[in-house]
Amino acid sequence: MALAALVCWLPCLSAARGPKDDSNTDVEFAKPAQRIVSLAPFITELIYAAGAGHRLVGASAYSDYPASAKSLPVVGDAVALHLEQLLSLKPDLVITWTSGSRAANTARVEALGIRVLSVDARTLDDIPRLLRMIGAIAGSIDQAEQAARNFEERLLGLQNQYAGRRPVSVFLEVWHRPLMTVNGSHFASHAVEACGGRNIFSAASGLTPEVGMEEIFSGDPEAIVGGGSASSNAQFLRDWQATGLRAVRQGHVFYVHPDLIQRPTPRILDGVEKICADLQKVRNDARQ
Repeated sequence: MALAALVCWLPCLSAARGPKDDSNTDVEFAKPAQRIVSLAPFITELIYAAGAGHRLVGASAYSDYPASAKSLPVVGDAVALHLEQLLSLKPDLVITWTSGSRAANTARVEALGIRVLSVDARTLDDIPRLLRMIGAIAGSIDQAEQAARNFEERLLGLQNQYAGRRPVSVFLEVWHRPLMTVNGSHFASHAVEACGGRNIFSAASGLTPEVGMEEIFSGDPEAIVGGGSASSNAQFLRDWQATGLRAVRQGHVFYVHPDLIQRPTPRILDGVEKICADLQKVRNDARQ
């Protein structure tokens, strides 16, 4: 069963060459990984969600969910990799972030003969895909499949619930100084769209563009959503209070904890549920 799942977890060029990871590299896994190191917090969270947390022996900085992840040895962060610490853990698999881990660090791990799997998440649909992939690699296929199905069913339920409702224009903040948002290709934008929201920077050229206040005024969003660099709802409101934007005047500034909108893990649906409720408030207020 495990080998069959490995063959099917991603499209294959041929049986001999095996599946490809998200860096388009051929990957061969003869047996489930026993000692895994994660190089991104969202990957750590996905590994736990896929039922393979017991296989983790190390993780990157800021791997803080679930609580047991906080006790894992830290092997570095998005910039620096502590190679001696990693080697001391004797991993048989290191999972890296395709677009976030430094290529030089990944190459250093591969040069030591340690298997590397590179993963990425650009859409909400990538989350159940990665859960299944990790489950196949770590031998937790049944748990991962259940987690993936739960995610898909819950997301579909939210999409069906808000389908056909009036679109609400949204500015989605991912950082405040400087002001940064996401374009329509980012999974956080897809989270807003699941609720009938319309990202005013959907057509921006960069995935996470820096924007100016004049551009936001021009887009005139009905709602401001996000968490960015704010540590609380009160701080988020203070950051926007003096702008005079329509969304601010009408009380449509909504804080979402960054972990619930900026990490592509099953918890993002908690963020989606909150955004959906917030955007429905905008619609309801408009009818009064």
